[in-house]
Amino acid sequence: MRLDKFLKTSRVIKRRTLAKEVCDRGQVEINGRVAKAGTEIKPGDILSVHFGNKTLKIEVVSVQENVPAKLAAGMYRIIEETT
Repeated sequence: MRLDKFLKTSRVIKRRTLAKEVCDRGQVEINGRVAKAGTEIKPGDILSVHFGNKTLKIEVVSVQENVPAKLAAGMYRIIEETT
C-alpha cells in the first residue's frame, strides 16, 4: 500500500491530499529514510511523521484497504510521541 494512502486509511492524517503534501515536504520517514508518497509500506515498518513541533513515531501493524474508523487505530502501534 502507498504511504499516503496508509496515512489516510489509518487516520493518522485525515485527508489523502494532505498526507501527500506532508510526504512531498520530506516530513515522513520510513525506517529512518525520508519517503515519498508513493513508497510501498509493509507490516513492521517504522514511520516517523513530523507535524511542526510534534513528532509521531509508529510501527505498521497491518495494511488493509478498507477499515472502519473504529478499527483504524489497530493498523499501527505508537512507539513514541514527542512535542
